[in-house]
Amino acid sequence: MAAFLRRFARATPILFAAQSNSSHTNLRLPFTAIAAISGGVSFLYYHSSPNFAHSQEAEQVESKNIALVPDKWVEFKLQDTARVSHNTQLFRFSFDPTQKLGLDIASCILTRASLGQDAEGKPKFVIRPYTPISDPQSKGYFDLLIKVYPEGKMSQHFASLKPGDVVEVKGPIEKLRYTPNMKKHIGMIAGGTGITPMLQVIEAILKNPDDKTQISLLYANVSPDDILLKQKLDILATSHPNLKIFYTVDNPTKNWRGGAGYISKDIVVKGLPGPSDDTLILVCGPPGMMKAISGEKAKDWTQGEVSGVLKEAGYTEQMVYKF
Repeated sequence: MAAFLRRFARATPILFAAQSNSSHTNLRLPFTAIAAISGGVSFLYYHSSPNFAHSQEAEQVESKNIALVPDKWVEFKLQDTARVSHNTQLFRFSFDPTQKLGLDIASCILTRASLGQDAEGKPKFVIRPYTPISDPQSKGYFDLLIKVYPEGKMSQHFASLKPGDVVEVKGPIEKLRYTPNMKKHIGMIAGGTGITPMLQVIEAILKNPDDKTQISLLYANVSPDDILLKQKLDILATSHPNLKIFYTVDNPTKNWRGGAGYISKDIVVKGLPGPSDDTLILVCGPPGMMKAISGEKAKDWTQGEVSGVLKEAGYTEQMVYKF
């Protein structure tokens, strides 16, 4: 484990102290944000630019420097793992050290594993989306932060992996196309590992000195020990005045100083920007939380109507994005 952490430290200059319960020693693990840029030129530009040949060449060079293939499952080898909390682990996967992964902000990847066979003897695949938490400029690796559920087929599969094992990955799957200063104020409501796409956007904003977007994050968890990446988030909030964070937990401890209970309309009104054309509220968390806060997505996986707490607080479909 010590050697693993030293390799992490060499690979990434920014560190965070991983959350753990009282029975585990705090680990020092690296963490930055997410998403490598992916190349590509629009059809219009591609066929109208006087520099067509140069654009074509640049696109080809860029595609060679990207590890992901949108329409093909690619194997990535597990390099190392580390426990972050009592039920969450960090997984680092490696690939060609000259390449970037190839994610936009905000986007995710699909992972696939063959778990058993069907009646005809063909592989039965389980497919799950995950959002990497590694630096957008990192080459040769990406990190996944995964909560391991007792009945979770894919998370249990990840937990069983050993260094050298492979996982099939496809992507990127674009979610929200973020551009600097697209809104004056972005509010975020996250639960558990729903923090990962929020970190994509947070880090993209904070690392860009020209992006003046204000960020307000409401982060809900079961207990203080379940708050993932809290020290990292606290460091970001302390060093960036445009980031405000409010934590709330279902089961507070005696010394807990944050909020207690579910995210309510009152917490939303006090902690997030009000309904406005210059406001965007991002939501990501477990199904029960999504249903209560924003309403679930539609059956066809489009955004669907806004309901729940956000509707009660006056937000419209144009002001809310559900990951």
